[in-house]
Formats: sequence, C-alpha cells, structure tokens
Amino acid sequence: MIETTTPLGLARQLLGILYRDEQRLRRIDDYVQGRHDDPYMPANSDDEYRLLVKRAVSNWMPLLIGTPAQALYVDSFRRGSAATSTPEGGELPEWTHWQQSRLDARQIAVHRGALTYGHSFTLTERTSKGARTKGLSAMKTAALFEDPANDMVPFAALTVVRWASEDNPGKARMWDGKNEYEVSFKSLADEKSVKVHNGKRHGASECPVTRFAAAVDLEGRTVGVVEPMIPLQNRINQTVFDLLVAQTYGSFKVRTVTGMAPPALMKPVYGNPADPTEVTDYEPVRDEQGRPVPAPINANAKRFLFAEDPDVKFSSLDETPLTGFIESIDMSIRHLSAISQTPPHHLLGQIANLSAEALLAAETALSRKIEEFRKSFGESWERVFRLAAELEGVTSSAEDYSGEVLWRDMEMRSLAQSADGLGKLAEALEIPKRGLWSRVPSVTKQEMDEWARLREEEDGELALANALYRASGSSSDIPADPGVANE
Repeated sequence: MIETTTPLGLARQLLGILYRDEQRLRRIDDYVQGRHDDPYMPANSDDEYRLLVKRAVSNWMPLLIGTPAQALYVDSFRRGSAATSTPEGGELPEWTHWQQSRLDARQIAVHRGALTYGHSFTLTERTSKGARTKGLSAMKTAALFEDPANDMVPFAALTVVRWASEDNPGKARMWDGKNEYEVSFKSLADEKSVKVHNGKRHGASECPVTRFAAAVDLEGRTVGVVEPMIPLQNRINQTVFDLLVAQTYGSFKVRTVTGMAPPALMKPVYGNPADPTEVTDYEPVRDEQGRPVPAPINANAKRFLFAEDPDVKFSSLDETPLTGFIESIDMSIRHLSAISQTPPHHLLGQIANLSAEALLAAETALSRKIEEFRKSFGESWERVFRLAAELEGVTSSAEDYSGEVLWRDMEMRSLAQSADGLGKLAEALEIPKRGLWSRVPSVTKQEMDEWARLREEEDGELALANALYRASGSSSDIPADPGVANE
C-alpha cells in the first residue's frame, strides 16, 4: 500500500521494505550458498561432532533452482498485430535491444534470482548507446505497487547502489512514473537519515523497473522455490548427520574382554647412581589419582588376542545398521522431489531401465511448472520490450500489447522423431514448412534467419535459371526432378 507520493516518503517506504525483508532474503541466500542451520547435537559436543555437522550439509537448493532455470531461455520475440511484422532491415528493434543488452546471458541471472527469492527486477534505461536493460537483485531492490497482486507497472522502485558504512552513507537510485532520484541513507532502519537529491526525467512514461515474479498470490506476496523447501532441507541434513555419527562411532564391531585387567603402561626406572642412564627396573605410570594407566591395545585384523586365565571371556558388540538412515534419506529426497515438482531421477540419479514413456511421465510435473514460470516471466519480458521501444521512439512497438516472447524448446527429443512429426504436420495439415522451422529442436533465431537468407538466395538462383531456361525456347520452368529434364 502506498502511504505517500512525495519522493522522500517513497524513498523511506522503499528502504523500509528492504529492511523488513532483509532477514528473510538473507536466510534464503544462506541456504542457496550452503550456509544451513546446524543439525541438533548435544550441548557438550566436541570438535569431532562439529566437524561432522559441517560435513552433514547436503545442499539441494542449487539443483531446485537450476532444473527449471535451465529450461527458461528466451529465444525470440514475435510482434503482435499492433506493430508491423518485420521491418525493412530484417531485424526487429526489440530483438536488437535484446542482443545489445547482452540478455542472452543476463536473462539467466534474472530468472535464477526470481526462482531463488520469489522475485527479481530489470531496469530499462536510456544510455549513450541507446536503450539498455540490466538485471537488479531482489536483495537490493524494492518496488511499490498500488495493487501488488495484479499490477504489472510499479508506482515507484528503488535499488541500492552502495550500502552504508561508518565512513560513507548508503547510496541508491529511485524511479517513479516520470523522474529518477538519487537517494542517500545511513541505515535502512533510520528513516530520518534518508535524503532525496537531483530529480531528473528518465524518459519513459512509466516506472522503468520491471518485476519478474516466480509466483504471486492475491495478497501480492511472492515466493520462490527455495523458501518452502528449507524444512525438508533441514530434515535431510539432520538425517545425514545422524548417519555420519552412527557411521563414525558405531558402524564397526566392538571387541570386549571380561575377567582380565588391562596391562599397565610402564616407564623405566634409573636406579644406578654410578650410571644414571642405566635402566634398573620398570614401574607403572600413574594418573593424578595414583591409579595405574592402562597401556593402549593395538587390536586390528592382523593381531590375535589371548589370555592365560581360563576365566577370561572374549566377545563382541554388533555394529549399528546404517540401512535405516539411508532409507530415511532416500524418503526425504523423494518428498523433496514431490513437493518441488522435480523429477526423482534428477535428484536420485536413478535412470536405469526407464523407458521413454516413463521418463516423459516423470518430467510432466516439471514441464507444467516451467510453463507456469514462462507465462509469468514472458509478460515481464514483453513489458521490457515495450519500454525499450518507447525509449527508442518506436511508437508502434511501444503500444504493442499482443507481442509474444518465444521460448526455446528444451524437451529431449531425437532429431529423427522431430523431423518425422514436422513432416506429417506439413503434409496432413498443410502447414507452411517455414512456419515449422521454430519447432526444430534447439534451433535459434539466428539459425532461422540464416535459413531464410539461404532460402531467398536459392529462390533467386532458381528464378534466374528459369528465366534463362525459358529464354532458350522452353515454355515451362526447370523441372524439380533432374531426371525429367534428361528425358
């Protein structure tokens, strides 16, 4: 909810949002980086226990982020009916802006940020080289919406350029619907230290910051893929820690002896006054209470234990079974797979003897999840294209609300299967062949542009050959089948 519309009031409110969300976002970031909450252990644990705690961290969070992120690649842009389909130069200004902003690579950080924290941002601004778009971190950026659940355009946005220190105040940039401001502050929690300077026009008709939200509910809250999985991640870490403890202290047989006192640790006695280096006797080493210190027993597979006293009994204690711990870890990972909609074989690595149909069924939930992200992120990228077009003065594209982002098809299909299916579509449904180019697996826009250029060259050469063929006296074009011409 927007409390005030003055630049100072907006700056205070936006910095307050960053202060409010700081701990939550930092906790999410810690889990992505592998800095997890410690598993439970006794209060008097020694250094060996604490070492096992560090080794118990099994960080699944990057995989939960990377799996959908690796299927989210914007491959092209298609204009809607409000703008001309293709300019004379052959390249859409929207896609030229994409390439000049290096968004082929930078889109990855934007998508991963939104999947991690629930939202990320981009800034589209005019530079000396034209309009450019760059990503903004959710940990440094906040935006205000009149209706955060439904509005695409922020009322105002702020991003921190430099955090405050003892020597220098913090510095931030803020945008509203018309102007950009410089903001300084001493602390996110200190509203009185906030100052706003140097308002200037940013050139767009609305706030140039765009939000990328992984999921937004009707309360305007955003949630990523990490935060809901933290309890399950903690459960896995706890089970792994218990496994390491059992493996370290109880995974081997313990040999026991009853009816026999261990031999005492002996030390030499030098009792010859004439020769102080001569050992005259041995005596037991005693502790602070005067009790003999037992000598260490080197028991291993090469040594045989025996006793002279017939009443001495040797026995052993069985090792702790580790199967239950391993099954518990496996169960927790399966729960993680189900709740996060990540295929089990991505987490467990078990893909042996799976048919193509079984793999497709396992990927179905992930495909639906990715499609949901594409719908959300696609709307945001389309707004970025409109903002860039407005800053570049391309009015038709700036008002094109029916443009569409085209995503790269990342489904694993063989080229033979795709060729067979596309051939049947072209033949049975009479779909133009060129309209099916974008459905060729892993094809890029640059490759399709190259195909179009080569096709035009071939058509031009064929047209010239037909003209020469008809000029030679023939009443028809060159046959498509060379064998016909030979007849």
